[in-house]
Amino acid sequence: MANKTVGVIGLGAMGYGMAKTLLREGFQVAGTDLGEAQRAAAAELGVQMVDSIAALCELTDTFVLSLPMAKHVQAVIQGEGGLLEHAPAGSLMIDTSTSEPDITRDLAGCLASKGHQMLDAPVSGGPAGAAAGTMVMVVGGEAAALDRAMPVLDALSSKVVHLGDSGSGHVAKLINNLLCAAHLVTTAEAVALGKRAGLDPALLIEGLNAGSGRSAISEVNFPRWILNEGFDSGFTMQLMRKDVRLAKKLAADMQLELPVAEQIAQIWAASEDNIADADDFNCIIKNAGLGE
Repeated sequence: MANKTVGVIGLGAMGYGMAKTLLREGFQVAGTDLGEAQRAAAAELGVQMVDSIAALCELTDTFVLSLPMAKHVQAVIQGEGGLLEHAPAGSLMIDTSTSEPDITRDLAGCLASKGHQMLDAPVSGGPAGAAAGTMVMVVGGEAAALDRAMPVLDALSSKVVHLGDSGSGHVAKLINNLLCAAHLVTTAEAVALGKRAGLDPALLIEGLNAGSGRSAISEVNFPRWILNEGFDSGFTMQLMRKDVRLAKKLAADMQLELPVAEQIAQIWAASEDNIADADDFNCIIKNAGLGE
């Protein structure tokens, strides 16, 4: 990559971790964020902080977006003072947010009409994976943009899967998160059943992880964040509820009736009544057989 500076827009838990990895891998990193605490933490890490997207665009033509929702991605790209207004000619935008495929396609088309490139490259692995450079990235966008982005993606991830045209990465990520949401519920119910039958939950999880019933939820989430009641994965109920809603909408748009997915979506939607938005997403187990 000719320009070794990468601009990171959004320096929360994931953006911070990615900035840390990029610095460790030899990139120069500049960044911006609306939050004072996020800005201070990133500056201490060694990120060159700027006050605006316009200022960031004076330093690089390669941008990594790590933002909560599609509306934030839209604002950063199309809003006043955003990338469309200030990005250097032929810029590359890598959107690592979990966003909405239709909005992503519209943004990619808009950027392409101005001579820019965009990849949707949502990630799995959480803040720990972001900081370690071991995330999995499912990518949508043109092959030429992917080739250009690979030095950055290789630094950030252990595996990159290109699924096709713009929006494909976000489709795959919504499907992934729907499965994750379902596995949390089903594994919690399985552990509740075992506990009622007299089994030690930790030993049951160990046994399940040696058999065909295992998943990333049983292998990682239960030992790391649930059985120890840590509930500090860095991913919130609000964000997972958003992703499940988007997955449900995707199924409706595809005119598919998915009864299990529908039930899972109902469980997550109902959790708004008793689990706060800011709580860790693993807290859903409290509504799935493993109460307080």
